[in-house]
Amino acid sequence: MIARLKSWEGFLLMSLVVIIGINAGLSPEFLTLGNQINLFQLSIEKIIVALVMTFIIINGEIDLSVGSMMGLSACAFGWMVKEQGVAAPAAIAISLGIGVLGGALNGWFITRVGLPSLVVTLATLIGFRGLARVLVEDRGLTDFPEWFDALGQQGLIGPLPFALVAFAVLFGVLYIVLERSGFGRKTQVIGTNREVAEFAGIDTNRHKMILFIASGTIAAFAGLLYAARVGAVRGDVANGFELDIITIVLLGGVSIFGGTGSLTGTLLAILIVLNIRNGMALLNITGHIQTGVIGLLLIASVMVPRLQSGTGKEKTA
Repeated sequence: MIARLKSWEGFLLMSLVVIIGINAGLSPEFLTLGNQINLFQLSIEKIIVALVMTFIIINGEIDLSVGSMMGLSACAFGWMVKEQGVAAPAAIAISLGIGVLGGALNGWFITRVGLPSLVVTLATLIGFRGLARVLVEDRGLTDFPEWFDALGQQGLIGPLPFALVAFAVLFGVLYIVLERSGFGRKTQVIGTNREVAEFAGIDTNRHKMILFIASGTIAAFAGLLYAARVGAVRGDVANGFELDIITIVLLGGVSIFGGTGSLTGTLLAILIVLNIRNGMALLNITGHIQTGVIGLLLIASVMVPRLQSGTGKEKTA
């Protein structure tokens, strides 16, 4: 237990307790059930994508295109339903398929062409966003089927919305995969040293392809959740969301150089970021200042591997 508290996760846990205590003291509304659900609901799409981003970064890669894929999926759904007359269930399936294809495109350039994931996903960040804007231009598409909007705006289990239930289930599944399965161990081994992983017989290209397809698919799913929650889509849906997502993962102790990290750390970082944002919102602190604080957290989170190792040296490939 003492060793756990001395770890980065222990530090995050203590920080979370302090932040919750401060927020509770500053606002009597903070600990109400409605506010706690709202705390998750307003960022639920980001934290869902943060779960799969944990795998990507532990694997030694990065996916900067997730926010744009969320926007493309949402806009594709709105365009098909409102302007092409496609039934909503079919539009959902096609939008998820777009996520699969987008993730496969990233994976192909990274594994087959050999380009760095930073370069590839930066390019698709621009490309996916451009496609989203082509589909809806400057319009806002609304009036989706009532059952679709209800998924994002009404409780599924009591007051708990569908997206929050989906997050809990996805976290449980991915936690088992990362911490208790061979796939999770391979993810960490490849991120630590790809050459060693290949020497051990691991098909690293196949593994990375699976991860990027999963990233694209989950991002597309999150985009649909956003459309359901807001009840409308525009070309700028989820613009800049990748900043918060990557900040959460790195703040959770996942090394930017790959090889180390856990979903427990990511969950604690999620709670910290959500509580910081919620606390500032309750105090009427503007969104620009909130974004600045998240930016500072990103800088701090990049320093996590250095703080853990006690050195300023980067991990060598």
